[in-house]
Amino acid sequence: MTSKKRKLTFVLVIPRFEDIFHSYYSGEIIRGVSLTASRLNADYLIHIVDRNNHQGWLDSSLMDPNFIDGILFADIDNDLSNVKKAIRRGVPCLVLNNMLEEPINYVAVDNKKAAKTIVEHLYRLGHRKIATVAGDISTQAGLKRLEGFREALEDKDIKTSRKYITFGDFLRTPARAAAKKLLKLKDRPTAIFAGSDVMALEVYDVAQSLKIKVPQELSIVGFDDNPMASSGSIKLTTVSQPLVEMGRLGSEKLFQIARGQLQLPYKEVLATKLMKRDSTAKV
Repeated sequence: MTSKKRKLTFVLVIPRFEDIFHSYYSGEIIRGVSLTASRLNADYLIHIVDRNNHQGWLDSSLMDPNFIDGILFADIDNDLSNVKKAIRRGVPCLVLNNMLEEPINYVAVDNKKAAKTIVEHLYRLGHRKIATVAGDISTQAGLKRLEGFREALEDKDIKTSRKYITFGDFLRTPARAAAKKLLKLKDRPTAIFAGSDVMALEVYDVAQSLKIKVPQELSIVGFDDNPMASSGSIKLTTVSQPLVEMGRLGSEKLFQIARGQLQLPYKEVLATKLMKRDSTAKV
């Protein structure tokens, strides 16, 4: 008696973000993955993992080619060891949101280049006192956006005070604390680049509470193009990144890899776009 061939089954590994079920990044990635899974008649298991303890990311059941046809990593927090571990077990893998030099499959955006575009935009508006509320630098996105910020200022021969570099870790409360620190400086910045829209909106809220006018006295730029960025009392200048497309393309290519239809390693960098809105203005 022959057994019926099962559908291809994949695992989507998502590091646990604060308030993950309201996370714009996670929601958009899951939406893109779901669209492809439905079209290709494949199944996806969502595996939410601890961001601080990577030991529990993968276990034997997730790396058994008899049951799992591939693993899609929504992010890896700069930790390639788990991806390599799965590859050694013969499980096809693809990483999202990380550009990798190793021969490992990925679909990502160039976060450093996008951050440089933001600084160049602020520079053209006449800003020289530019600060940042950086994201979580344990993630490649947070680290590369900070690197891009620093390199762009160096390219413009702008020496940035250490006080102008703060960290919000992609979270509301730390971002709010960072904004207060920056906006209460004696020589406060005229522009702030926040590593995510959620953090940028906290900066805006703090500015309002301190009676600092946006954009007349302070320009603010975010990152993500979260719908919240264009629906509030001020429309936020931000970077649009194709998260749904990233999830869709990643799951589509992993499906092809599992069926031996793709030349490896597969690497694709998706384009971002600076969305110029109301929160930035000339000095």
